[in-house]
Amino acid sequence: MCLQRWSFCNLSVLGSEQVSRSWKKYFLRRCHLEMKMAKGRSGGYTCKSLRGHAGTRLSLWSVPRTMSLSPSSQPCVRACSPPGRVVGFQYLRANSARHPDVWNSSATVCSASSDGTVRAWDVRNGQLLWCSPVQSPLTAIVSDEQHEVVISADSTGHIKTWSGLTGQEVASFSTASTHCALLQYDVSSNWFLAVGTSRGCVWTLADSALTQRSSVVVCDGFKVDILLVSPDRKWIVAGTKDNKDLSPKAIHTQSLTSPSEGEDPLCRSVPVTGCQAAVFMPTQPARLALVHRGPRDQALTVFDVAVQKTKYQSEIQVQQVASFPLTLTSWSSHVLLAAKDGDVLVLAAGLELKVYSLKGALLASFREHAMPISSMSVDSFRVVTASQDLSLRVLIWRSDGGPGWTLESQYHLLGGSHTVSRGFTAVACDFSSIVAAAEGKDGKDVLKAYSFTS
Repeated sequence: MCLQRWSFCNLSVLGSEQVSRSWKKYFLRRCHLEMKMAKGRSGGYTCKSLRGHAGTRLSLWSVPRTMSLSPSSQPCVRACSPPGRVVGFQYLRANSARHPDVWNSSATVCSASSDGTVRAWDVRNGQLLWCSPVQSPLTAIVSDEQHEVVISADSTGHIKTWSGLTGQEVASFSTASTHCALLQYDVSSNWFLAVGTSRGCVWTLADSALTQRSSVVVCDGFKVDILLVSPDRKWIVAGTKDNKDLSPKAIHTQSLTSPSEGEDPLCRSVPVTGCQAAVFMPTQPARLALVHRGPRDQALTVFDVAVQKTKYQSEIQVQQVASFPLTLTSWSSHVLLAAKDGDVLVLAAGLELKVYSLKGALLASFREHAMPISSMSVDSFRVVTASQDLSLRVLIWRSDGGPGWTLESQYHLLGGSHTVSRGFTAVACDFSSIVAAAEGKDGKDVLKAYSFTS
């Protein structure tokens, strides 16, 4: 029964106490948990508010009256830190949707803020696990669950790695860039970090010491805000949304991680301009989908990226698989794109959420938020959209018995009151929890953590 319902089951899902647990117990427990997650009824989940990111006030260091100041001395003023805006958060320890632990569904999420701190939280208990020392305002964060490492970037271009267990700083690297896009990936068990800068470069750093391996210009003079790695780890796609005439570039990872002296990186432009969103199809080696400027309006095009080797050289092949215009009721500059398996694309723009097949067939369309969708999370079980209306909408994937999938809207989760919050700005999920960032009107953002219990 488990294999019929979840084809990816294996013995690891039974946990370490396999002697006392059976497939029947696992099946019943997981079905019960999924029913709660699909219904979203009161009592089926808990909600915790994770508070702590906040700006500090301007203060003057007091000087004892017994201490004299020289004429050249100046009072020491501590600058006011920016408000506690959450600029990003990611799961450091998550309950995998593919191999969920239905017996112990604990999770840890790490957040970065403009108050200059990285914080780790226990999602279920709502407890702060550790907080980094204060530094310059942070601008980005990513995490590496396998190696238990958190990576942050600040407004001065400093990249830092932190121990996910203790919050201690591990290494630091300076890019001198006010904007940094971060992407961590592994190639043949080797650890790498790609950093996109405000000047259009992609830096590649290696191992825990953040050793520089390469630097490549992909969009000279424009910030890199599109940065992806293919599922087969052979390709990095980098580009900018700030210039409608530029194309994103596909770069062979070996050219970045092990560059040959005197040789240009193996790189090719993807033949579209004005890219607004991009995603790799998760079950394909290197199938890339992009939302971009079309002949008349926005379009979605899918490419397969591969390398063709000849006797004397290697060339990148970017072959178009499909392309179709988007059926949006209104133009939106903020477009979100995600993929399920190898043949379903999920797009959010403005108030609309749409599901397309790889060939452009509209499979489902939803318009359930009162204000624009700001973020979404897509996995094999559900889609969750976050909106400026301070609500989350949960939609569940259903299989009709055939090869295709349908998406059904189930329920919404509220994030509080608009008297104290402006709306949700980001959302992320693991198998048994949902975390969203709510923008505070007082500058102190809050993470809302919803945990489902079996």
